[in-house]
Amino acid sequence: MPVTVRVRNELNHTIVHARNNRESAEFLTGILDLEVGDEWGPFIPVATSNGVTLDFASIPVESITMQHYALLISEDEFDAAFERIQQAGITSYADPHMKQPGEINHHHGGRGLYFLDPVGHGMEIITRPYDPTWLTIMNLRQDCCADQRVRSS
Repeated sequence: MPVTVRVRNELNHTIVHARNNRESAEFLTGILDLEVGDEWGPFIPVATSNGVTLDFASIPVESITMQHYALLISEDEFDAAFERIQQAGITSYADPHMKQPGEINHHHGGRGLYFLDPVGHGMEIITRPYDPTWLTIMNLRQDCCADQRVRSS
């Protein structure tokens, strides 16, 4: 009789394009106090505490498309990461549109900020997960506003 193994749907790994895979992996691990894993083929892995691995891969710069990576961390980890960001002279922002430099946000009852990695990927650190209800409300507002703009044109 075959044995059935139930696997949960969860993200296991993703590939992060980089100009230099080691540089980008070390940049992120330096901010978040993580460890760079052993090189595996073309990848430099960075494992997060929930088991997801960011596999950094070097590709030609002209092929890199900016991506967004959000990492959920503790309050203490946020304080330490924010201090490392400031000490390194990295500009951080409270918003993804980069209009509020040097500030942090307080969305969802936590804290968060955005910064760019060496090739321009948008990195976000947050201390509380996004509330799906809040995201639904924001999407409804955007849809409503878009409908009103279309009707008024």
